Amino acid sequence: MTTTSTVPASDHRRVAKATARDEPPRRSRFKPGAGRQHHAGPFAYLALVVVGLGSLFPLYWTLVAASRTQDEILDTTPPLIPGGNLFHNLEAAWEQASLGKAIVNTVIVSSSITLATLFFCTLAGYAFAKMRFKGRGALMTAVIATLTIPPQLSVVPLFMMMSDIGWGGQLESVIFPTLVSAFGVFFMRQYLIEALPYELIEAGRMDGANNLRIVWSIVLPVARPAMMVLGMLTFVQSWNDFFWPYLALNQQNPTLQVALGQLSASYVPDQSIVMAGALISTLPLLIVFVIFGKQIVGGIMAGAVKG
Repeated sequence: MTTTSTVPASDHRRVAKATARDEPPRRSRFKPGAGRQHHAGPFAYLALVVVGLGSLFPLYWTLVAASRTQDEILDTTPPLIPGGNLFHNLEAAWEQASLGKAIVNTVIVSSSITLATLFFCTLAGYAFAKMRFKGRGALMTAVIATLTIPPQLSVVPLFMMMSDIGWGGQLESVIFPTLVSAFGVFFMRQYLIEALPYELIEAGRMDGANNLRIVWSIVLPVARPAMMVLGMLTFVQSWNDFFWPYLALNQQNPTLQVALGQLSASYVPDQSIVMAGALISTLPLLIVFVIFGKQIVGGIMAGAVKG
């Protein structure tokens, strides 16, 4: 006959507490202060103010120079306060360089290049990131290798090609050579490798979606943050491009940067009118950033979190 002894629950609790005191403390996986919101100190605010003022000063100086006369700009002590000739200089720059037509041409060129780059680079980036086909690595290496070739080497054959097609002096000669960028393909590929899981693609295929449906319903929504960043970079680069449009276009059909080059082409250019034209060319970019600034910054932050 066996007997069982019952131990009170209070004794079990005392034993557990004693054992816990004897065990060494476990090290936490998280660093001290992890998850806390750090507040910026005075030096951080001072650095931000200095960087902000340094970034805004060129734009402010453009406004000052555009509102002054040539003699005032070339004075020994240049002015630091805007003057009263701003609208006169803007009108003179608008008439001398035909900036109205130049702005329309630049909007057409920049918008076409940006939309085409987003479309083709997203498709190519998705193919290189998630699709399996022969020669994928070699093709991607060839795309990256094109980034090492200076663009000046392709100017002569590209100019001859545009002339043979009959696009000399036309906007098509500026748009079509830059419909796809190697940087855009590489950028979208790197983003989609991390941001787009294979499970989403397989789920779409199990639902009966073809490749175009997968791209439209799955790839494009996932790639939207990266597309915003790539679109901003492409639009700004196309808007400010001078070298190839200067060679491909003529003075009767210029883009904005080519038209601004005509203002400073005289023997003694009027710097106040040149700066007024530069101010006109900068305003559309500022308007685009004000309208889409939140989406652009959100896309940059989303890409940073995904990485």
